Amino acid sequence: MHSEVVASRSADPRDSRESPRESRNGSTPHLDAVSLAIIEQLQEDGRRPYAAIGKAVGLSEAAVRQRVQKLLDQGVMQIVAVTDPLTVGFRRQAMVGIHVEGDVESVADALTEMSECEYVVMTAGSFDLMVEIVCEDDDHLLEVINRRIRAIPGVRSTESFVYLKLKKQTYMWGTR
Repeated sequence: MHSEVVASRSADPRDSRESPRESRNGSTPHLDAVSLAIIEQLQEDGRRPYAAIGKAVGLSEAAVRQRVQKLLDQGVMQIVAVTDPLTVGFRRQAMVGIHVEGDVESVADALTEMSECEYVVMTAGSFDLMVEIVCEDDDHLLEVINRRIRAIPGVRSTESFVYLKLKKQTYMWGTR
């Protein structure tokens, strides 16, 4: 298990429904070169000491601490432990494509309330929504898809893509 920064996600799970490009007040936060450098430092190692980050970006430890807190408060990033689901008791993962009839956003909002849905994206293409689900086993996955997702008003159909093996999962895309 290791810790990484997930840029563009909120530290508070209740805020995960927000657009990753908008801060909590609805505006896009302005990120200067120093903030971007801090994010990249934390993407390399989410446990990197603020003093070491400060040395790398030319700020004091206290200034880095303030900047990091502001980035967390704005919902620009979160610092989390990223695990391999298999090692912590989740034996089944799947990506589920969903066709929606009517308001896609209301269905997406309902999905974000489900703890098993780790990733909810509105798409342009074959599906209206793509949802990554992490479950304890096949019975749990079946219950989530059949009894909960398909019961959401507006869900017309689903197609499941069960993960056989996770080969790569990284959050090291840097900043732009």
